[in-house]
Amino acid sequence: MNMKHLLFWVLSVALVFTISPVAMAAESLRVETRRVAEVNLHSSTSYPNPFAEIELDAIVTQPDGNQLRVPMFWAGGDQWCLRYASNTLGIHTFRTECSDTANTSLHHAEGSIEVAAYTGTNPLYRHGPIRVAEDQRHFEHADGAPFLWLADTWWKGLCKRLTWEGFQELTADRKAKGFNAVQIVCGPYPDENMMEARWENEGGKPYETKDFSVVNPEYFTYADRRIEHLVDASIVPVIVGGWGRPQGGGKSTLMQVGLEGFKRHWRNIVARYGAYPTVWMVGGEAKDAYGPWSDLAAYLDEIDPYDRLICYHAPGHPRTALQNNSMFDFDMIAIGHDGMETINRTFDLMRASFEATPRRPALCGEACYEGHMQSNYQAIQRHMFWSFMLSGAAGHTYGAAGIWHASVEGDPGITPIYDWTTWQEGMNYPGSKQLGLGKKLLEQYPWSRFEPHPEWVEEGSFAAGIPGEVRFIYLPRRNIYNWSGPAVKDLDPNVDWHVYYFDPATGRKFDQGTIKAGNETAQPVEFQKDVPSPQDWVLVFERIEP
Repeated sequence: MNMKHLLFWVLSVALVFTISPVAMAAESLRVETRRVAEVNLHSSTSYPNPFAEIELDAIVTQPDGNQLRVPMFWAGGDQWCLRYASNTLGIHTFRTECSDTANTSLHHAEGSIEVAAYTGTNPLYRHGPIRVAEDQRHFEHADGAPFLWLADTWWKGLCKRLTWEGFQELTADRKAKGFNAVQIVCGPYPDENMMEARWENEGGKPYETKDFSVVNPEYFTYADRRIEHLVDASIVPVIVGGWGRPQGGGKSTLMQVGLEGFKRHWRNIVARYGAYPTVWMVGGEAKDAYGPWSDLAAYLDEIDPYDRLICYHAPGHPRTALQNNSMFDFDMIAIGHDGMETINRTFDLMRASFEATPRRPALCGEACYEGHMQSNYQAIQRHMFWSFMLSGAAGHTYGAAGIWHASVEGDPGITPIYDWTTWQEGMNYPGSKQLGLGKKLLEQYPWSRFEPHPEWVEEGSFAAGIPGEVRFIYLPRRNIYNWSGPAVKDLDPNVDWHVYYFDPATGRKFDQGTIKAGNETAQPVEFQKDVPSPQDWVLVFERIEP
């Protein structure tokens, strides 16, 4: 895309107006609820390095009198920008505060934004950003609508190896399959040295110095387009500030950049993307030994006016990898790619998270990428999704070789080289479609009320549901000549049940008929029927209403 076309996109992606250096804008900007409005200010004072020399905030007063301090970002040249969104109808006024109070074009500039009702169908705007549900085990939208997290892993999805056309193709594929979140790094990438050329997108690298004191606004202009495109596709951007473990020089990126540099970086991210329905991941593979990630997370929590969900990608127990983890809203477990060994370890950590206090949602945020080093294919992907979901997980994050490192033919984008798989090959691995089928089935039922019930089945299977209403049983893949179905115990004898097998690989259903209720003195009913074929299966019991 040439600069002329990019400029057209920049001017059209958000509702924008410009304030001249006078007290009040002539007209109020009008925007729909939860959509992003952009206000541009122009500085009459020149600075050698405005990004590092001054800070600019907007104090926004909402119609109910509540005030938010919203960071603004330097957009290059003399331009500073405010991005703002709200679900509160009415007139929102703002007054800017600049650290250089003598700069009268930036300090105490005033304006207003009118927020009107949203009229579209995008669930992220219709229902709002996601938050933790009241039960502290699931996610929901701002209006209470359940949100079943199914994320994909695009760590390096902002780099130019994945072209803009490719980014759109991958987004469309994931949306069609039911994915509603994407984990994407905006900052130092995993498995790369600091300031590598591989960081670049169409505008170059995000920063020109290792301490992140000199920003490159062009990088973020191109990143803006991709972040907004995800939101427009109803996909939550889970933005990762940078990778945690040591790489390039034997120190973590936080240690190399420095805490103050990473704070500048996160302030820039919050100013640019906080108004969108995002989730923050403070760091990948972050732990105390890799630098003050807890201090950085506390800073992020402090400056975010929208109170977006915050997590970190924990290489181990998410309550202990960072001793101070009070600012995190949910537990993300991410420990490796070694098939069933990794799955079993993830299970242990997930159970430990469920038992910890305070209660938080927990999910697997990285394990067993499909095709990673020619392993972990579709049966592993189904096993992770169904066993985790029926054990209490709030959702699941998938990953595929080729995609997470934005691999193209001739450049896998990683050192050392794990996979020569391209992102297009990874996009078509069958596991992604099969997890989407699983999410679609769960969403046909009140899945957010499901509780794990291991007592309903014998060891080796997984069960969850709502007593007397619905049961889901997952029978993992076994040996190839085993047709025996799972023994399902203690069915309510006073309920008529409809039963079917669901093929998690294809989405086909195999009806098993009904189980008729007995009388009040009847004993609990047990069920066991052979599976339609020797593979993994989901067995569903649904109450037949009288």
